[in-house]
Amino acid sequence: MSKVLELVQPTLEAAVVRGVFALPKPARRLLAGRAIRLDDQELALDAQLLLKLMRLAGHEQLSAATPEIARARMRRSTKITAGQVPGVVVADRRIPTASGDLAARLYRPRELSEPGPLLVFFHGGGWVIGDLDSHDDLCRFLAKHAGIRVLSVDYRLAPEFPFPAALDDAIDAYRFVVENAAELGTSPDTIAVGGDSAGGNLAASVALHATRSGLAKPVFQLLIYPAVDATARRRSRELFANGFLLTDGDMDWFMNHYAPEEDVRRDPRLSVLLAEDLSGLPTAHVVTAGFDPLRDEGEEYARRLAEAGVPVIARRFPDLIHGFANLRSIGGRFQEALFEIVGTLRAGLELQKA
Repeated sequence: MSKVLELVQPTLEAAVVRGVFALPKPARRLLAGRAIRLDDQELALDAQLLLKLMRLAGHEQLSAATPEIARARMRRSTKITAGQVPGVVVADRRIPTASGDLAARLYRPRELSEPGPLLVFFHGGGWVIGDLDSHDDLCRFLAKHAGIRVLSVDYRLAPEFPFPAALDDAIDAYRFVVENAAELGTSPDTIAVGGDSAGGNLAASVALHATRSGLAKPVFQLLIYPAVDATARRRSRELFANGFLLTDGDMDWFMNHYAPEEDVRRDPRLSVLLAEDLSGLPTAHVVTAGFDPLRDEGEEYARRLAEAGVPVIARRFPDLIHGFANLRSIGGRFQEALFEIVGTLRAGLELQKA
């Protein structure tokens, strides 16, 4: 019976969450409480309501006593927030690397038959948690509404495989796509990279590596609230240290697993913001969230790219929290933001063709 309850409970919780979000706005405001204003920003009602539900459920942070427990929590939350994106064809793939095969998933809008742009996507999760399933809904959404192919890569996780294992996998996966572009429905000159949080870090580092190494560089970078500096604590990390999904403690926990030696954290392959030369990098769309500890480092990276002559579309969603891209299916505000991101991605890729 306990096994049955374990399987059924996430479905019941998902139904409760969707029921709450379907309530009229005054009822949702009553449940969420008085609007939260901080740093001249007001937290979106959808975000505040979700955080309230998480507190009631006892899930106020992403870290846990062990990586295994944190990973299990993410798998459970994925079942609660999973949505439906019809019209997307999905195929499991394997990517050979020097360290062994990586699992991957290729997403394609059903109506897309001609070769075209492909986004190599790296999931978030602090390099410790997350997998293909945790970002399946997001990748389906990107493929469907940007009208492109998306290849999601399941890189090795820390602490079992600390830095630079995840990056090595990301670079190997990108190289595989470049070398097998035709078979994947694309060409070397229409490949983009992207990711959220830790995945945004990997995407930015892959773009830097490709540009400097002579490997065909990506045509575009989609960096969604990326982690780009493991050496400094900026103002946003202090302002939003607790209570907004990703916490200050979570950041320490993730980094202590991924790069436990502090000297390593200055490596520009990890802290890409510290790279001396950012010139020549691909056009970037840098997305940040107002109530996110990572906000300021992401925005500083966007400024440094622009100063280096890189075309940058920087967009802060001032009313949202870290992780909002994975919450599309439960709150209208999250989906609105994601539609805007997809629109920018689509336009950015179209401009690269011109």
